[in-house]
Amino acid sequence: MFQRVTVRNVLKLIMNTSIKKLYLESLGCARNQVDSEIMNGRLKRAGWVITDAPDEAETIVVNTCSFIESAAQESIDTILELAEYKRDGTCSRLVVTGCLPERYREEIVKELPEVDVFLGTGAYDQIVSAVQDPKFTNQCVLPDPELVTLQNKDFPRDLSQPHLAYLKIAEGCSKACTYCILPKLRGKQHSRPPDDIVSEALQLIAGGAKELVLVAQDTTAYGRDLTDPISLGQLIEQLAQLKSDHRQTGGGPWFRVLYGHPESIDDLFIETVGSFQNVCSYFDIPIQHVSSSVLKRMGRRYTRSDLYRLFDRIRKHVPDAVLRTTVIVGFPGETDKDFEKLLQFAEDVRFDHLGTFIYSDSDDLPSHQLSNHVSKDVAMDRYHQLMSAQSGISSENNQKYIGQVVKVLVEESLESSLFAGRTNFQAPEVDGVSYVNASAMPFDLKIGCFADMRVTDTMEYDLMGEAV
Repeated sequence: MFQRVTVRNVLKLIMNTSIKKLYLESLGCARNQVDSEIMNGRLKRAGWVITDAPDEAETIVVNTCSFIESAAQESIDTILELAEYKRDGTCSRLVVTGCLPERYREEIVKELPEVDVFLGTGAYDQIVSAVQDPKFTNQCVLPDPELVTLQNKDFPRDLSQPHLAYLKIAEGCSKACTYCILPKLRGKQHSRPPDDIVSEALQLIAGGAKELVLVAQDTTAYGRDLTDPISLGQLIEQLAQLKSDHRQTGGGPWFRVLYGHPESIDDLFIETVGSFQNVCSYFDIPIQHVSSSVLKRMGRRYTRSDLYRLFDRIRKHVPDAVLRTTVIVGFPGETDKDFEKLLQFAEDVRFDHLGTFIYSDSDDLPSHQLSNHVSKDVAMDRYHQLMSAQSGISSENNQKYIGQVVKVLVEESLESSLFAGRTNFQAPEVDGVSYVNASAMPFDLKIGCFADMRVTDTMEYDLMGEAV
């Protein structure tokens, strides 16, 4: 039977055929996620519909990471996988953005002919033209990241999760660590004005964000490059005093800081974190190593003694402080004795969370020129030793929460009356999670809201408990 032709049906057909669907895959760190959310915001403003299904999309965008070899390989694998939709699906345009084209530049154009347009880290603002302007075909756009317009509160942004927002407070990095490519990819540090950050935070809170996570390449160096310098501690104090509409947001929000640096942390920052209940007492400080010889080769300007004093100082000022760090094993020149110092340091400090990277070499890194590279087998063995030790430390640390009532930000419904979320001492993506059994509650918990949980059991990294 033929469908009756009406004005409504004709209009519906016209609307369906004019919809421009786009799929964006975001890889890498939280800073990349902010870039992806802003690109999606620009695209939606230009009339594109963002879809979660790549097989429905006319255009696919991949925002890439190339910080280490495994991240670059993941980016390439993802590009090749999504390129299949150009051959077998509805996709007619593939755009690659971010760190991968910025690092490998025009060389990558020849290696990935499936891609129509490449945009470097200084070209995110050209995303709308890249996806729809025919003149952009077969181009690699690489403006100087130093000249990029800093994100501001007026940039449109499409949050991946309404209850969680990363707040990028600076771009670039002015450090010169020998193993790190980020300053080359992002330029020197440029901090956003504090008033602009506070204004964006207010917008995010009004939109329902329950947790705002401050991020940058070197977060604790924030504000020192501004014409009127300001410290991170001063910025946090301003943010912590913001008021939310509890009727709209259900309480909150938390503020959390990620990606600190031992050289740029000052006492004001530590004391400020400990002064406000809505600032997570969570100190994420990647130390990378503790051996003096390895630190010197890395270009890190502190000593093992400095680190012991730093963490003692944090615990003195903030007794409930949660400590997280990341380290690198297998760095060129790292000896068994160097690694033993690192292992002993981890056992002495007893970090709540510790992540380990195996050194990733590349010929465009200064560390590539160093002597005495460590074999992959030795580096892998050291990785397993350190993570095994940390597993035991984390498990013992978690025991202290049994019987306590902790606040959990509910993020996922797993099955009937079982939910997953995070406490203020569990950062998104990198730490453990909290599993909340709400079977005794008269109502289900809401995603994106806070719930009280009595901890009944723990694992190496996760907590389990009952809603109360």
